[in-house]
Amino acid sequence: MEIHEMKQALENTAGKLADIRRSLDFDQKKARLKELENQMSLPDFWDDQESAQKVIGEMKQLKEQIEKMEELDEAFEEQQLMLELLQEEGEDPSMEKELESGIRSLQKEIDNFELTVMLSEPYDRNSAILQLHPGAGGTESQDWADMLLRMYTRWAEDHGYKVETLDYLAGDEAGIKSVTLLIKGNYAYGYLKAEKGIHRLVRISPFDSSGRRHTSFVSVEVMPEIDNDIEIEIRQEDLKIDTYRSSGAGGQHVNTTDSAVRITHIPTGIVVTCQSERSQIKNRDRAMKILKARLYERQLEEQQKELQSLKGEQSEIGWGNQIRSYVFHPYSMVKDHRTQVEVGNVQAVMDGEIDSFIEAYLRQQLNQKS
Repeated sequence: MEIHEMKQALENTAGKLADIRRSLDFDQKKARLKELENQMSLPDFWDDQESAQKVIGEMKQLKEQIEKMEELDEAFEEQQLMLELLQEEGEDPSMEKELESGIRSLQKEIDNFELTVMLSEPYDRNSAILQLHPGAGGTESQDWADMLLRMYTRWAEDHGYKVETLDYLAGDEAGIKSVTLLIKGNYAYGYLKAEKGIHRLVRISPFDSSGRRHTSFVSVEVMPEIDNDIEIEIRQEDLKIDTYRSSGAGGQHVNTTDSAVRITHIPTGIVVTCQSERSQIKNRDRAMKILKARLYERQLEEQQKELQSLKGEQSEIGWGNQIRSYVFHPYSMVKDHRTQVEVGNVQAVMDGEIDSFIEAYLRQQLNQKS
């Protein structure tokens, strides 16, 4: 970049920082943090453990945002000072290169922080439970589910998240019949909720000896990992609990005992399974967490349907309403049908580069609210 371009970039950056500060209610957040710190210093603070933990959780979130905002402001001031020095002293290729690099790095940090600011819904900060369910089509759709499993695993690892396989059912010939992952880390649910929906693949099938083009579908479900202190009413008499022998990925080491757990929630028909642990008790606890998350998601969906009916909107959930298409043939393209974002490098997407789709969706949701 030329000096005048770097100056313009910093002016734009200053505007973006000001916008983020306003959307954060930055001064109000600092005042709230002070208020919570005063609460924590009271002698009876720990008398109510549940209330104390909520205060500490809120304090942690506020501190993270305030400290990050201050860190970005400081980084901006450093780049601004370097620009002023360059303007005073004239050309210096080494300093110009350093300034350009610093500006680009700052812009990337601001974009990432802006996304986390968008994630202000309940449970956005939580870990995510992600489930893949192939549609009709047997081996072809099961292979597509396996490809998506690899894509999401790559994305999670690239972002520093830990991936645990809670349940895995292999396909008869290839791929998977179903899989449940726990993706652990801050904001995993906030980001991955953008992936919920039907994902469609168009390609020449490697399983078709005639080399014909096939279309396959996989449903992606994403739920927040629900903490134990969240009240989701589950009555024991509404549950049917079965145990069976574990198998498949994550279950080979326990396949000699009936350690896997299947829980059916009778009123809703929701079925969850878990076989990742050696212990039946641990698998049951994890399955109950998944059930809680499914019931929470069901509540949200029912509320959304009610709102849509009040607005007179119609929304069908079906294989024909895919959120994204992945086309391998006759051309290469991945297109998100909600945001119209298109990417020509299909292989990069399948290697986990899905941030452009996630960011566009989150920004779209933010704009619809404002």
